[in-house]
Amino acid sequence: MAGENVFLDNIAADVELQVTSAIQGSKMMSNDNQTEQNVEKSKGQASEPGTRMTKEFLRFHCKKNKLYITPSLNDTLYLHYKGFSVIENLEEYTGLRCLWLEVNGIHKIENLENQQELRCLFLQNNLIHTLENLQALSKLNHLNVSNNYIGTIQNLSCLEDLTTLQISHNALESVSDVEHLSLCPSISVLDLSYNRLSDPQILTILEQMPILRVLNLMGNKVIKNIPNYRKTVIVHLKQLTYLDDRPVFPKDRACAEAWAAGGIEGEKKERALWETRERRRIQESLDALAAIRARVVKQCEDKELQMGGDLAGFVKDSNTSALGNDTSVSWNKNVTELSDQSHLPSPRNESTLSISDLPDLEDIPEQTEIMKVDCRPLIEVISSDN
Repeated sequence: MAGENVFLDNIAADVELQVTSAIQGSKMMSNDNQTEQNVEKSKGQASEPGTRMTKEFLRFHCKKNKLYITPSLNDTLYLHYKGFSVIENLEEYTGLRCLWLEVNGIHKIENLENQQELRCLFLQNNLIHTLENLQALSKLNHLNVSNNYIGTIQNLSCLEDLTTLQISHNALESVSDVEHLSLCPSISVLDLSYNRLSDPQILTILEQMPILRVLNLMGNKVIKNIPNYRKTVIVHLKQLTYLDDRPVFPKDRACAEAWAAGGIEGEKKERALWETRERRRIQESLDALAAIRARVVKQCEDKELQMGGDLAGFVKDSNTSALGNDTSVSWNKNVTELSDQSHLPSPRNESTLSISDLPDLEDIPEQTEIMKVDCRPLIEVISSDN
């Protein structure tokens, strides 16, 4: 019995040792797999959601898209549709002028301190809630943050060269949310479409933007809350040239200002004046065209008369010198008849040879003898005395 117990104990120890070694082996394999995955991610070979914007990934991306391997030489970088959640590792890309980061999962605008030459920044279709960390982009003139979750416009007054701001499809609601625009006098193109703006007092903010030329407020309730929306906005914004989906023509502005001064009757009078001016301008154009045509026709007629007079004078002088004064009357009569009949087809002269008078080649007898002509070149030898 004691021997059997010892044997069973040995078997149990062997089984325990095998199980322990198997568990340790599986742990080592899992650690190796995790290490390989981290290496692959660091090399930038994966573009799954949540991919990190590592330096290796950026270099691999530049090489793949035939950009410069040296980061500072690139002026454009396309990083859209990559699944990034954080903007990072762009310190070496100091020469960027255009950065595309739309359609990612970015939550915050950050780590752009070294992109001081940046002109265009595209961050639409992300998860951004706040406009921030843009102080270093002093040369930025185009910012697109459409289709995000921004509730307040802020931190843009430091961008003195900003001319275009696209912030449609966000969460702007009240006048206080857009009040910061009064501190951005350089903006000339503003897209606020499809937000939640409803207060007509927004016009007081937009009036403080001196060079605002393009404005889009489509998709907001404020359009319905402003009476005579289009004419009212045109009257308040003096530099506006494009509103929503249509341009603002000079006629539109003149009629809107007349409406603001004299109501509907004033608008009708101004519109009638513009229509009268347009008809007058069209008639003047037609008259000018007719005058040009008449002048050309007169020039052609004068040229024809001058050519006829020169021909008559030339014939008269020739006849006078050849036959004397007695026959000048008859020659003048002939010249007059000739000029009167110049438009008639001239009869064929019987002495003139025509194609129909030529004989057929079959009727020409063959030549029996051919004159031989010596066409050899003459060669002269010039010798010089030695």
